[in-house]
Amino acid sequence: MARAVTTKTKAINTAIAWTIAILIFFPILWTVLTSFKSEGTAIADPPVFLFFDWTLENYATVQERSSYFRHFMNSVVISVGSTIIGLAIGIPAAWAMAFVPGKQTKNVLMWMLSTKMLPPVGVLVPLYLIFRDWGLLDTRIGLIIVLTLINLPIIVWMLYTYFREIPNDILEAARMDGATLRSEVIYVLLPMAVPGIASTLLLNIILAWNEAFWTLNLTAANAAPLTAFIASYSSPEGLFYAKLSAASTMAIAPILIMGWFSQKQLVRGLTFGAVK
Repeated sequence: MARAVTTKTKAINTAIAWTIAILIFFPILWTVLTSFKSEGTAIADPPVFLFFDWTLENYATVQERSSYFRHFMNSVVISVGSTIIGLAIGIPAAWAMAFVPGKQTKNVLMWMLSTKMLPPVGVLVPLYLIFRDWGLLDTRIGLIIVLTLINLPIIVWMLYTYFREIPNDILEAARMDGATLRSEVIYVLLPMAVPGIASTLLLNIILAWNEAFWTLNLTAANAAPLTAFIASYSSPEGLFYAKLSAASTMAIAPILIMGWFSQKQLVRGLTFGAVK
């Protein structure tokens, strides 16, 4: 039987939730507001919150100085491309680990996850030299390969977790009906795991979109995504906070909008199998 929750408890929980949400969202709100300030107002002491002369000059300057659309398209191609390739590799791998388990399955999963603990700078030099020799520096293909390899452990782990929640009896019934391995995966497994696959896809697009270390070190101009677009506003002359905020707002806006409209699917996927 579910426990009764009093009105007082609901009010306290709601207040705590709103407080946490405001604390998390406030830096984003401050960045957006700063993007509409002049440089002088942006560094004013004490800080000015709402009552200032709003201006679009920073956005105009950002557009004149660099091509936002080119960086945006690079981010889209790199994040979506690396995620799709990761899913194409991760789905068969997760299926094999979930439904044809071996004694070393858990060890393999832990080894894959442990690669995420490796400091990226530890492999920067050899990877940079490989990319230089193979002509992959400052190319979309090069970044897609790197981000696919970086996020593949997370993709396999998430898909493995979702696939484990699907009863094996259903797949065995499909095999008894004459389904081939390809038909079993495409027509039986994938439709049942759509929420998990969708949440994995969305999460990895966000991770690839926000990746800064590799995009800053392996690109120059041609394949530079929005992370490099933001970093370009840090110069030896100093930080121009208003223009930097405008660039940051333009960079995070697409992913915030996507997250807002896909939040139900994301939550559904992340809680897939949590309730029996």
